[in-house]
Amino acid sequence: MERGVLLLLALALALCGAARSPYQQVLHHSRLRGRQHGPNVCAVQKLLGTNRKYYTNCKQWYQRKVCGKSIVISYECCPGYEKVPGEKGCPAALPLSNIYDTLGIVGASTTQLYSLSSNLKPEIEAPGSFTIFAPNNEAWAALPAEMLDSLVSNVNIELLNALRYHMVNRRVLTDDLKHGTSLPSMYQNIDLQIHHYPNGIVTVNCARLLKADHHATNGVVHLIDKVIATTTNTIQQIVETDENLETLRAAVAASGLNTVLENEGQFTLLAPTNEAFEKIPPETLNRILGDPEALKDLLNHHILKSAMCAEAIIAGLSMETLEGTMLEVGCIGDDLTLNGRPIIAEKDMLAINGVVHFVNELLIPDSAKTLFELGKESDVSTSIDLFRQADLSSHLTGNERVTLLAPINTVFKDGTPPMNRNTKSLLLDHILKEQLSSKHLYHGQTLETLGGKELRVFVYRNNLCIENVCIAAHDRRGRFGTLFTVDKMLTPPVGTVMDVLKADQRFSTLVAAIQSAGLMETLNRPGAFTVFAPTNEAFRAMPQGELNKLMGNAKELATILKYHIGDEILVSGAIGALVRLKSLQGDKIEVSAKNNIVNVNKEPVAETDIMATNGVIYAVNAVLQPPAFRPQERGDEPADPALEIFKQASALSKVTLRSPRLGK
Repeated sequence: MERGVLLLLALALALCGAARSPYQQVLHHSRLRGRQHGPNVCAVQKLLGTNRKYYTNCKQWYQRKVCGKSIVISYECCPGYEKVPGEKGCPAALPLSNIYDTLGIVGASTTQLYSLSSNLKPEIEAPGSFTIFAPNNEAWAALPAEMLDSLVSNVNIELLNALRYHMVNRRVLTDDLKHGTSLPSMYQNIDLQIHHYPNGIVTVNCARLLKADHHATNGVVHLIDKVIATTTNTIQQIVETDENLETLRAAVAASGLNTVLENEGQFTLLAPTNEAFEKIPPETLNRILGDPEALKDLLNHHILKSAMCAEAIIAGLSMETLEGTMLEVGCIGDDLTLNGRPIIAEKDMLAINGVVHFVNELLIPDSAKTLFELGKESDVSTSIDLFRQADLSSHLTGNERVTLLAPINTVFKDGTPPMNRNTKSLLLDHILKEQLSSKHLYHGQTLETLGGKELRVFVYRNNLCIENVCIAAHDRRGRFGTLFTVDKMLTPPVGTVMDVLKADQRFSTLVAAIQSAGLMETLNRPGAFTVFAPTNEAFRAMPQGELNKLMGNAKELATILKYHIGDEILVSGAIGALVRLKSLQGDKIEVSAKNNIVNVNKEPVAETDIMATNGVIYAVNAVLQPPAFRPQERGDEPADPALEIFKQASALSKVTLRSPRLGK
């Protein structure tokens, strides 16, 4: 049975063929795009104003930009083929010859010339199996004059060694060029560093393969865009020897990350220069340098988990750092960018365990920042100023483990509250005693504030809330504190539902009704209620006689009041287009929100989120009718005796709201 399964798998693999490498995938895509122009025609994207060309994948094809710059589409023979006069496309395969002759055919005539002058020609004409990464003519012309003169003036040693460093003593095709691997060159077996990226770009020592897999009788030729130099240093050795990295060198030594930068692997170090460190306020820099954990996070934030050569970046992509965070690496024209900023000063310093790019700004991760620093650069800067005015900054800058509930700036569009003792006390309740993560919060959890209050966590389908405030942005976790951006100012509960209603003169009639209906004990006990509390205005809208009649019928009154009480806590931040909340009476209440206005049974709510220890209160200027008291929902059934009371009360309430004089 097992053998049969293996045979079927082998057959399936044979039918499907081996998976293409990323380079072969983009080449195949370019061939498909060019097939309308004839056989073996590839469509390439050419960067306007340059000779840079790219085979692209489907996504890049439709973007029609490379590093933010426009491209034009050109059509040319795919690698290994050539035109035939009078025929469409590129029907003929290039003539198969030795490597020396092939160099001239593929556009590497300067490499061919130097092979002749350095006496490499006999070797690459002779039988054998070689691979040469051949710089194109523009690559040689781009070398500094003094470097080129040094090579050409010493053709038998320096130039020969340089060319042999571009060679491998076996045939290597792009499918064999695996990302993060190395190949021993024919110059003292010094390794060539290979990177094969998901976007199809292949580099050798950070030089891009322009046209690959040109077969020869004695090997293969890959055309590249740079003359490559030997590299034998680790990333750590580059840090130790470059005078522009003195501060970084000291920081690496203090953090103990030397071994990471010396180890085998393929990393990208975004190396902050001395200038980058000098731009940071001294107090911030000294704090981080004096904190081993913050320093380690800072440095790990500058190390990408994989090697990324500049030539491989033709659009933005997210890359993970050793710290575990993501950086957006991109490009604008010839400049590399980090998080959208062109701060890379020098690029592609190759090491045997990765690549180094110099950056002229320090990238400080959230994990190395104080709450104060996180808040000042977020959409909660107004809140941070309030905490400073209240002399609470020490909680945001010290090593106290806390979580800050910071209202977003738009909360204060009409002004900030006056700074007094009550405001300071309220702000203290916006600071929780633990450093939390929102993804670990659960429904019913209680959190203690620095002001001594206990706050409840509510988890809803569309929101995560703490009392009346809901989290409006992703957490930002700092060195000692976490920042929760919230959608409003917190109002901590100050008593039971009954306590809150008694303390508010708007609800004096409702309090009397609750007492008459025998519901005081219910609203005083621990629980989770949402109370839609009719104001005195709602009761005044009823004829006095009908109101007296209702107040005298405890059973009917209890039924009506229970319909105003939901059996769970629903804060306004959890209300979407429509929420149906079960009432203590048994029927459901319909609650909706639109344009920041909450409605209950289509009646507008006067005030939301009056928090109590056992629930939340909404002030409403109407008395709600249960479905049983609505004749259109009862069909031909006889109306309840209390129907007329609430029918008149509801109608009068609406008239009163439209014409205030009627209520006097």
